[in-house]
Amino acid sequence: MASTAIAILNYNGQEFLAKFLPVLIANSTNIPIYIGDNASTDDSVIFLKTTYPEIKLIELSENYGYSKGYNLLINHINEEYVAVINSDIEVTPNWIAPLIKVLEVEPTTAAVQPKIKSYQHKSYFEYAGGAGGFIDTYGYPFCRGRIFDTLEKDTGQYDTNIEISWASGACFLVRKSAFEQVGAFDDDFFAHMEEIDLCWRFKRCGFSIKYLYKSTVYHVGGGTLAYESPFKTFLNFRNGLYLLLKNVPQNQLRKKITVRILLDWLSAFYFLLQGKGKQAMAILKAHKEVYKTRKQFLAKRRDFQPSSKFTEDYSIVWQYFIKKKRKYSALE
Repeated sequence: MASTAIAILNYNGQEFLAKFLPVLIANSTNIPIYIGDNASTDDSVIFLKTTYPEIKLIELSENYGYSKGYNLLINHINEEYVAVINSDIEVTPNWIAPLIKVLEVEPTTAAVQPKIKSYQHKSYFEYAGGAGGFIDTYGYPFCRGRIFDTLEKDTGQYDTNIEISWASGACFLVRKSAFEQVGAFDDDFFAHMEEIDLCWRFKRCGFSIKYLYKSTVYHVGGGTLAYESPFKTFLNFRNGLYLLLKNVPQNQLRKKITVRILLDWLSAFYFLLQGKGKQAMAILKAHKEVYKTRKQFLAKRRDFQPSSKFTEDYSIVWQYFIKKKRKYSALE
């Protein structure tokens, strides 16, 4: 079996570490664990040093966010495969061996994601990954088992191993050599959707991304940033446009950016109707930030190469809100 390590990025997650590390250690025999601490202000570092001295702890000087934090952490790892996993994940017995096997027998597969279900409602898929990620033609991500805020109950309807567009940053196994080849996570994303950008670059370099249903983990979700956080909304809408600026083919870019901005404005109006003014303002703030930094991200297109299909041909906004398609299996 190829050498494998587990990488966890922590920021003020002592409670999750205390709760989930014993389960992770018990179900990941002989696999070293690396934890990068993003300058936590709680007692995470003291807790790890006193309770788990065998864990390789990397103390970072500030909160670098998910993107740069994981890049710095993975720089300390020499194993061939790295399981990137959030601190608020509960693994199950034999969760990692099937993932490792996929990378061992498929040298062109860069990453593989397990089934990700809700920790609070264990019969349901979880928002952050479900049964594998996809992205629509205008850059909106969704999952088998989760479209926008609609979560499906897991009845085995997605118990097939398939090629996906992106593997969830909550938990996936990545081939370290491929991770380095495509340039790792983009530090400028800070957090949210950086895994989609990474997977898009994997696809552009000829790699595959897989979903494996026989491996299951449970995710609390919102462990670092609550789902209703305006900052989370800002990051998601800003980074969604960054994705397009970096990766959409030149002949499609202007149209897709224009439509995406209009759809984002509709989202802001929808938030206002719900009395969520801070969420609406977060979207406008995200657009302002993208306008200021657009040249920086357009410059990252210099190595763009057309690749295998990454986005779906339809608008998930149209499918969900107009055609009332609430499940992945119903999409057209």
